[in-house]
Amino acid sequence: MTHADLASLGLELSMAVAAGLVGCFAVMRRMTLAADALSHVALPGIGLVLLLRVEPLWGALAMLIAGTVLIWGLERRTRLSIDAVVGVVFSAALAIGSLITSGEELIDALFGGAGKVSGVEVLVGAATAALVVAFVLWGRDRLVVALVSPDIARTSGIPVERLDLAFLVAFALTVALGLRFLGVLLMGSLIIIPAATAKRLAGSLRSMFAIAIAIAVASVVGGAWLGAAFHGQRGPLAILVAAAFFFGSLFYRRNG
Repeated sequence: MTHADLASLGLELSMAVAAGLVGCFAVMRRMTLAADALSHVALPGIGLVLLLRVEPLWGALAMLIAGTVLIWGLERRTRLSIDAVVGVVFSAALAIGSLITSGEELIDALFGGAGKVSGVEVLVGAATAALVVAFVLWGRDRLVVALVSPDIARTSGIPVERLDLAFLVAFALTVALGLRFLGVLLMGSLIIIPAATAKRLAGSLRSMFAIAIAIAVASVVGGAWLGAAFHGQRGPLAILVAAAFFFGSLFYRRNG
């Protein structure tokens, strides 16, 4: 492997760790479909910056953050479920993105690609992943309480609304980390599949974190190895590896 390949793999692995942790709470909050749809919100931002000939990642990140704040605000205002709100925003974003992005650029935005990563991207990506991981680990108890009973969380002094927004922002940052490699169609899958598998196998929250991270990392490494061995696309192969873990977990029965 070249230094560029190692840098790219390192960024993918840091993204996988963040995806494993964020995915655990996305699954527990029953955000599986919403989580996948949220990644599609990045598409208009990618299309816009491609027209302006700017680095697509920045447009995707800006759109994800803006979409996250919009979803959070609409959920509070309308009192609809987050699935419904994300579905509306996702549909509009996908339509706009399809109109302003075309041809090969649209394929790259949807499915991602390996590409070369700069030293700045590696540093920013690693720092962002570390920030997401730190937030989840620091706020895991509050997130669990807010998940079980928002009313109890409020009476305990936990700012539920701000915590929800912070989680959605952490989710958006995680999606942005993986867009270059997996695109808007597949990034949500790496967040959801390892966590869903871990939920089946784990007996505690800590073990769920560990299993989800291990599966996400193994999926990225497996996708990279299969891509190099068979000259295929690493992103889709990584998702297939993650899916194989999930279907394999169906044969496991946890005692108790």
